[in-house]
Amino acid sequence: YYRVKDSKWEKSPPLLVNALKAAAEQQNVATFHFPGHNRGQAAPLSLIQLIGDRPFLHDLPELDNLSTPKGPILEAQNQAAEVFGASKTWFLVGGTTCGIHAAIMGTCSPGDALILPRNSHISATSAMVLSGLVPKYIFPEYDFDWDLPTTVSPSQVKKAIEELESEGLNPGAVFITSPTYHGICSNLKEISTLCHIHSIPLIVDEAHGAHFGFHPSLPLPALQQGADVVVQSTHKVLLSLTQSSMLHVSRNSIIDQDKISKCLQTLQTTSPNSLLLASLDATTAQLKENPSTIFDNAINLAIEAKHTIKQIPGFVVLDYPFIDPLRVTIGVFNLGFTGYEIDDFLYKEQRVLSELPGSRFITFPFAPGTCKEHVDRLILGFKSFILSPTFIQRHHQRSHTLSHSIINRVNLEQWSDVKIKLTPRDAFFAKKRYVGIKDVVGKICGESICPFPPGVPIITPGEVISERVVQILQQYKADSTTLVGASDPLLSSMLICDV
Repeated sequence: YYRVKDSKWEKSPPLLVNALKAAAEQQNVATFHFPGHNRGQAAPLSLIQLIGDRPFLHDLPELDNLSTPKGPILEAQNQAAEVFGASKTWFLVGGTTCGIHAAIMGTCSPGDALILPRNSHISATSAMVLSGLVPKYIFPEYDFDWDLPTTVSPSQVKKAIEELESEGLNPGAVFITSPTYHGICSNLKEISTLCHIHSIPLIVDEAHGAHFGFHPSLPLPALQQGADVVVQSTHKVLLSLTQSSMLHVSRNSIIDQDKISKCLQTLQTTSPNSLLLASLDATTAQLKENPSTIFDNAINLAIEAKHTIKQIPGFVVLDYPFIDPLRVTIGVFNLGFTGYEIDDFLYKEQRVLSELPGSRFITFPFAPGTCKEHVDRLILGFKSFILSPTFIQRHHQRSHTLSHSIINRVNLEQWSDVKIKLTPRDAFFAKKRYVGIKDVVGKICGESICPFPPGVPIITPGEVISERVVQILQQYKADSTTLVGASDPLLSSMLICDV
């Protein structure tokens, strides 16, 4: 590890940042270590021209060991656990995907059932492949006006537990995504109470809620609602670099922390990037110093944007009893245009880049870095749209072109008829062959295919392909949505389990 004596770096937050700074500022050292650019001496010129040479100066070998930390990484993780209210916190450099893999592997055993909503992130599917688990899907309540899944109810979880007991299967864990990509939160307090009555650990994918609990206007975080393991994308609404996340275990958790550590040692790289780790530490330090003021501006801007946009004829603002106030989702279904079409208009008109356009909505995350000038352009873009020739022309043709384009779209609620023939692991390792898209209905799927974002699979390995799934895939293709995981990017065929 890089040679920095404890006395050479400031032992106050941000701990890892200070250690990295001390290491980079060492004078008169002859360096024979990785990475090969050697503090930027041989960094690619094109990259220096893009980001400058300072990042290379701090791209150093490990100051500590991420898998078994004893120095600044351990101290930074302990500091994060205190700030986020956890018993133990691990820094992740493989994103929340890595954390979900470790959380599921660390709580379940091969052959266990995993109770989870079918709209879980694709990382939950791959975790079941790695762990050899049997999925027990919950189908979340669906809002057909908005064409999106919403919450998982405690009664749905209870029903799943009872069904597994009657089938003689052991529920290894319950896995819930809260908030959703659109900021909608499930009742985790009641779900956690229910899980613990049955001695079942609750894992929460809180990728989009790492900021929860740091402002009075924000929802309670999963840890405060009784979750055992929580995985957060610190790089989303919070302030760390992309790909950096955290995994937390609650103070009253019923899981084995050592098993989580062993899983992370298996899954994480042995050469973590120091800048990613330092960004997690720096975020923790800033949250500890002034948590609520970080979000004042973003919350006020989000309130202003929602209030103004819902006054514009035709637009609707998504609102639920428990929703992240920093997630602004605008419904466009009253206008006869898709979210994709209006998203294109906003970019061309005001250079506005959204996070997630859909068939009936567009989602905009607000964050500490959101500025008023950008919000003003967003609002102006929506106002400009209803005055544009594009809108007016189609509005006058509503009885023909409009009704045909909207009514004939496929509703994207695809999980009402899911049939599982193989476990995800068995399907993943099964022999496979390509079958033309016209002949795949009734076959067992051998791959995960999902629109990205949000990264929720339309079909997963082991599920029977229905006619509806094919229609939905073709609809996404028609909308030019990025589909991840399809072995045939043109969707003229699919990979089928040859069993």
